[in-house]
Amino acid sequence: MSSRVRAVVGRFGSLISLLVMCAVLQVASKGTFLTAENIMNVGRQIAEIAIMAVGQTLVIIAGGIDLSVGSVLAFSGVATGLVLTSTGNIPLGVCAGLAAGSLCGGLNGFLVTKGKIPPFVVTLGMMGVASGVALVLTGGTNIFIDIPIQERGFNSIGLGRLFETIPIPLIIMAFVALLAHIVLSKTPTGRYIYAIGGSAESARLSGISVNKYQGLTFLISGFTAGLAGVVLASRLGISQPTAGQGYELDTIAATVIGGASLMGGIGTIPGTLIGAFIMAVLRNGCNLLDISEFWQRIAIGTIVVLAVYYDHLRRRRSVI
Repeated sequence: MSSRVRAVVGRFGSLISLLVMCAVLQVASKGTFLTAENIMNVGRQIAEIAIMAVGQTLVIIAGGIDLSVGSVLAFSGVATGLVLTSTGNIPLGVCAGLAAGSLCGGLNGFLVTKGKIPPFVVTLGMMGVASGVALVLTGGTNIFIDIPIQERGFNSIGLGRLFETIPIPLIIMAFVALLAHIVLSKTPTGRYIYAIGGSAESARLSGISVNKYQGLTFLISGFTAGLAGVVLASRLGISQPTAGQGYELDTIAATVIGGASLMGGIGTIPGTLIGAFIMAVLRNGCNLLDISEFWQRIAIGTIVVLAVYYDHLRRRRSVI
């Protein structure tokens, strides 16, 4: 393989894989996959994962990892449901969910940067704490969000459509992704995050406040998990204390499939979105073809392993 072809594959490999997958599924499903309605359904179903994956991408680029996002989503959804059902105030309920997620993310960042505890350990602990708090607050039961008069307003966050076509969760996802992409690619903060992921010690010697910017990535990850919790509660009309189980692995998978390196310093928001859509398209296509969910799990796990192996080969070539 020539160096030029290798460069193209390295840069657009995920996008090419997504397009090939769509073409194959369109043929295999006899034309039912690439319909406007099905594509919008795919977007709506992946919105929460993609929103959280944006925050996860920032953490991974900075050399960390966040295993707590699924549990934080559940905790944020519960906080939203409790405030909504007790006050009937939609803005207050949404703010409660976002604050809950940000609090968890802020604690993660504080313990990693000030406590010098490895991100894996901190976020694994937060996974248990956030999940436990959600169960304690609800007694392990779902909260049905039934707000007279205003109910439709809250449900529109997760079920509404712009111009009766584009799902609102997809718009929220696009806005969050665009904002994060601008920060990463156009601002000093983005350059600092990449520098920290490349070498935290070198970044520190260059005068970058490693603790500040690494802590910021965890705060953003908590916020995006909180936002995803609000969107999910709105879409389902229920706050589930057990929601989000396994979502942390989905967000990591989306980030890695999209080209990010678990070693830090490499990754993009567009790549993460493509990775999220690859997983969504795979699952949706398997459902259309009536393929068992068990095989879907095997396929996604295999793709993640191959993506990590490719990153290993890419790094080894760069060293050589």
